Formats: sequence, structure tokens, C-alpha cells
Amino acid sequence: MISQKQFEKELELIISNAIREDVGDGDHSSLACIPKEAKGKAKLLVKEAGIIAGVEMAKRIFGYVDSALKVETLINDGETVKYGDVVFYVEGSSQSILKSERLVLNVMQRMSAIATKTKEFAKLLEGTKTKILDTRKTTPGIRAIEKWAVKIGGGENHRFALYDMIMLKDNHIDFAGGVSKAIEKTKNYLKTNQLDLKIIVEARSIEEIKEILQHEGIHRILIDNFDFEETKKAVQLIGDKCQTESSGGINLESVRKYAECGVDYVSSGTLTHSVYNMDLSLKAVAP
Repeated sequence: MISQKQFEKELELIISNAIREDVGDGDHSSLACIPKEAKGKAKLLVKEAGIIAGVEMAKRIFGYVDSALKVETLINDGETVKYGDVVFYVEGSSQSILKSERLVLNVMQRMSAIATKTKEFAKLLEGTKTKILDTRKTTPGIRAIEKWAVKIGGGENHRFALYDMIMLKDNHIDFAGGVSKAIEKTKNYLKTNQLDLKIIVEARSIEEIKEILQHEGIHRILIDNFDFEETKKAVQLIGDKCQTESSGGINLESVRKYAECGVDYVSSGTLTHSVYNMDLSLKAVAP
């Protein structure tokens, strides 16, 4: 996984690029009618039940736009919210609050939706050893906050990107000439380049699992698109030789059954690619 320093850098890039995109050479709506010296206060209002996420990210955004803005937090990331709840108050320059408003809402609405969806999966897995994982099926440019939201919702992060873990999927295997060739070439590559990366290999059949198990040093086998009975057989075959992960169209209706097959992880792209933003608003507070 990426380091905390790399993660912090990703967040900085997201904020700076989003402000560039949204503000450009100035928020002329606010500049036109709000005096520079005007002070104001606003509240983050919840308009839909769920899990709140992005509070800490909102603080980063406010701080980036104007370090003098003050945030009073009432509800923290990961807490359950309902219609009418106030998550925080922000106070300071009215121009700065308005400049930050859209980005704060876009981020928090998206992150809260992901955290809420993840929490649904996590609750269904309670009582099993299985953990829910995200994927790389994220929105380009904002992966860091989407994966952060998964963590807030009670899930775990898969690899962050192509550079922090080896994952040999079906196309890698086919292009390399088969499972064994893909694994052997990968190990040689890691040795030659002095890289210490974990290796995950996707299996499309019991026969491929048997072939993968002939090789040492495999961190996890991705049991892809297996039905429940095949998954149970795969888990029994793999035993404690390496970690196991189920993937492939797994949803809220099927995730518990896959967990009961004994896999260590279930990964689902729906955590990030199939959510609808939570309804939130930032409203001015009358003096």
C-alpha cells in the first residue's frame, strides 16, 4: 500500500486541482456582491440518512482556501447521521466560505455515499472472518478520497494503484502465455529490479488454482467468478498456503454467502462505481 506521505500528497493534488477547476481566476459571483471584509457562518446540513464521511477532508479544503476559517465539528467521520443533523459549522470570511462550498459538498456527498455503501457490506459480513475490499474501479483523479471513504465505512483498501502491488489478472496471464509463465516472469522482474511487492494471482478455474499453488511466494489467490460450491472447493484446496479473495459481480445479496465459503476477502467495485451522492447542503447561518 502507499505510504501516508504519498496519501497526503494525493489529497493535496486533489484539492489544488479541484480549486483550479472550479475557481479559475476568481469566484466572480462572490467578488461582485460580497465585501472582502465580510464575515459569515455556515452549517453543513444532512438531508439524507447514512454514514457521514469527508469531514476531515472538508477541513483540509477550508484550510487550503483560507487558513483563517474556523470549523466547529459536531459529528465525526464514520458516524451515523439522519435528516436534519448538523455536521459542522464553519466561520470566517464569507468569500472564502463560498469559494470552498461546492468542493466541500462534492467531496462529502461522494465520500458519504461510499462510506454508507461500504457499511452495508461490512454489516452483512459481521460474524465471519471475511473483510470487504475496494478495487481500482474509482473515479479518475479522486481515488484517494474514495478509498479513504471505504475505510471510514468499515472496509479495507486493496492496492492503491498499479505500482504498489503485483496483480496478475486474466489478461496478464493470457498475454504472458499462461499462469506459470506469468508468475515466473514476475518473480524474475521483481528480483532484477529489486522490488518488494506482494503478488496476487487471479484464478479462473480449480485447475489454475492447482497450478498457482505449485509456486512459492504467492500472497493471495483471487478466486474470480466462481459460484458458491466452487468457491468452497477452492478455499479447501488453498488452505493456509496463502490468502483468498472472491470477486466478480458480488453484491449485497451474495456477499454473505461468499463469506460463508471461508474466503479471507471479498472485493467489490460497487463500493465506488455504483453509488449515488448523499444529499448534503451548506447553508448560511443568520447572524
